[in-house]
Amino acid sequence: MTYRMILNETSYFGAGSISHIVDEVKKRGFKKALVVTDKDLIKFNVSTKVTNLLDQTNLSYQIFDDVMPNPTIAVVQKGVQTFKDSGADYLIAIGGGSPQDTAKAIGIIINNPQFADVRSLEGVAPTTKAAVPTIAIPTTAGTAAEVTINYVITDEEKKRKFVCVDPHDIPTVAIIDSDMMASMPANLKAATGVDALTHAIEGYITKGAWELSDMFHLKAIEVIARSLRDSVKGIKKGGEDMALGQYIAGMGFSNVGLGLVHGMAHPLGAFYGTPHGVANAVLLPHVMAYNAEFTGDKYRDIAKAMGIKDTESMPIDIARQAAINAVKQLNQDVGIPATLKEIGVKQHDIIALAQAAFDDVCTGGNPRDTSIKEIETLYNAVY
Repeated sequence: MTYRMILNETSYFGAGSISHIVDEVKKRGFKKALVVTDKDLIKFNVSTKVTNLLDQTNLSYQIFDDVMPNPTIAVVQKGVQTFKDSGADYLIAIGGGSPQDTAKAIGIIINNPQFADVRSLEGVAPTTKAAVPTIAIPTTAGTAAEVTINYVITDEEKKRKFVCVDPHDIPTVAIIDSDMMASMPANLKAATGVDALTHAIEGYITKGAWELSDMFHLKAIEVIARSLRDSVKGIKKGGEDMALGQYIAGMGFSNVGLGLVHGMAHPLGAFYGTPHGVANAVLLPHVMAYNAEFTGDKYRDIAKAMGIKDTESMPIDIARQAAINAVKQLNQDVGIPATLKEIGVKQHDIIALAQAAFDDVCTGGNPRDTSIKEIETLYNAVY
């Protein structure tokens, strides 16, 4: 059995670390950036923290801010054309998962134009060239898109989201600056934070997990469990730790895959535009309960990492329930909705949602093999 790890070439961490962008651009000889972001980040002067640095040092750039939550094929194609028209030679992605994923797709298609339809990138596409060099600067502590080889695009015509997995798409440089995340509202900190926890837990129990990825995921669970509540409250140290914890989770799951929580969350984004972090957060404890008997001793480790005492002496069924309860309590403490109905899911869509979830590439990594009927039952239970 062989394993593979793919990580960024260079990453910077800590408050104020965006200052390194200037040196990185200059030493790599880049000439002009296409800055991929969204209108809200422009409006609230988050992206300007980066563009001001470019302005101060006379570094050329053009902004593409048409990114939307759950980015679509059309948005990616518009971004590709904008890149071509701009004369840019590299990308700067500023934002949460949506700008990061959009930039990945743009960068891949520019250097692999045979995939310009975007749909053909689904799954593990046979691209032959690395994406356009990208500097990724996250503004949420959750998706870890800046360190993963995955991105997700929405096909509006077919009402579905599809996952693309491509080692060629990983950003060259990642800058994880907690100051860039500080302006997130509390509800977004909560949702993206539990998204990061979902990455860590699913990555730890997925079929592809191994010792090195386990190390990342257990540490990520520990950091997120101790930090998310403080981050949501606006405590600076909590925010700094969440920025790190979500990145550590990304180092792991990017290389081993995820599971049914993500498989079930993706259709919610495609059908209703549900924010991905919210969808994962609502589903996580329920899917954990569904998977419990198929995870060996790993829930004992999860419970311990989340701060539960005396896990070593617990019978395994009690330890498993303790892990599930710890996640439920964290959700409750940071204000995550308890049901799918609360986030706009329509019960009459559940049959179609279950089919889409079963077909999702993430579902195959789930530790428990499933079926469309069992997924329907799960959706109804969370409804």
